[in-house]
Amino acid sequence: MQEDKRSNWTGIAFGLTLASFAAWQQFKLPPVLPLLLERFGYDRVLAGAFMSVYAVAGLLATLPVARWIARAGAYPALWTALVLFLLGNLVTWAAPEVGWLVLIARGAEGVAFAVCAVVGPATANMSASHRPLPLVIGLTAAWVPIGQVVASLVAQPALTSGRWAIAWWAAMAGTLLLTLWTWRIQRRRAIAFAGAAAASAVGGTLTPHERRSLLVAGIAFLLFSGQYYAYMTWLPQYLVEAFGFGPDEALAGYLVPVVVLALWNVIGGWLLRHGLAAGPMLALGMLLQGACWFLLPWTDAGWRGLASLLVYGIGAGLAPTALFAMPSRVVGPGRPLVQAFSIVMMARNVGVLLGPVVLAQLSKLDGGWQLSAPIFGGVSAASAALGLWLTLRLRRR
Repeated sequence: MQEDKRSNWTGIAFGLTLASFAAWQQFKLPPVLPLLLERFGYDRVLAGAFMSVYAVAGLLATLPVARWIARAGAYPALWTALVLFLLGNLVTWAAPEVGWLVLIARGAEGVAFAVCAVVGPATANMSASHRPLPLVIGLTAAWVPIGQVVASLVAQPALTSGRWAIAWWAAMAGTLLLTLWTWRIQRRRAIAFAGAAAASAVGGTLTPHERRSLLVAGIAFLLFSGQYYAYMTWLPQYLVEAFGFGPDEALAGYLVPVVVLALWNVIGGWLLRHGLAAGPMLALGMLLQGACWFLLPWTDAGWRGLASLLVYGIGAGLAPTALFAMPSRVVGPGRPLVQAFSIVMMARNVGVLLGPVVLAQLSKLDGGWQLSAPIFGGVSAASAALGLWLTLRLRRR
């Protein structure tokens, strides 16, 4: 990133919107999951797979998508993603009682998500000049909670009326609106998407040192995503089963950490700009989340439960901000950012795959919710340790 480069705020806005839209598509499921389980009787593992299949699609598609963008530019991939989102939503809306068909539809959405998860953050970062880049990184890290908030707000009328399909109607309408915006941007050539392709050619290939650092950052992202997606996928159902919450109360509890972490994504960007290194920020965020997991057996529906949701949200805001900063910190200005993002996003997808399914299996056991506490607490502590290792490695460099 050059010091004198001017920011393209259209590119920043579109990149952030694209990523947040993809997160909305993925997270439209958890708020209405209790309603779907009651209505269609899905097996718990199958219901967890409705989230994890996004990760399977990402594992298969992320690197091919990055190569496709480098070869043909972003628009062919974007148009394909929009079509897949629309088709996936239509299939689920038309045949929700056929679990395997819903899983395939969510898989198609997952391929579209893989496109947006690479193009969105990379476009936002490439469009920013040096000065606003830390803030853009913080906002980039907020794409998942922004999508979750949108999904939760859209789910409110669905829960109130008992009509789960409202969430899918809104998702299809959002797809059509984003399609229109993409068409206008392409027609006006408002964003230099060719920069995504040129970055690899101009910046060269990644060095072995850079690849090792990115792989470690990717493993840290895997661990963060595993426990985070387990937590956020099953939190509404946990509140219903453990504390007897109704669907509306469970949705309110679900929103607490989401709103807090979105705020701390932005605060994390501010801290990056004012000198806090990404490694220590990652370690702090993961230790806070790990503490919430370890203390889960002593958490109740009162003030301790609220405090746990708030602290978890703070940690879940700081950790991804640090993780999304890692590609830029590792490769530096003028280097192949799309390649770097594709490595860490691939690892992230493994965590998204494993987390919801593992917790779904545990929830079927007696005391399974409590059994998950030390397991995911340990996962969080391991990610914190990798954050400290990255701090030392980047300082030596």
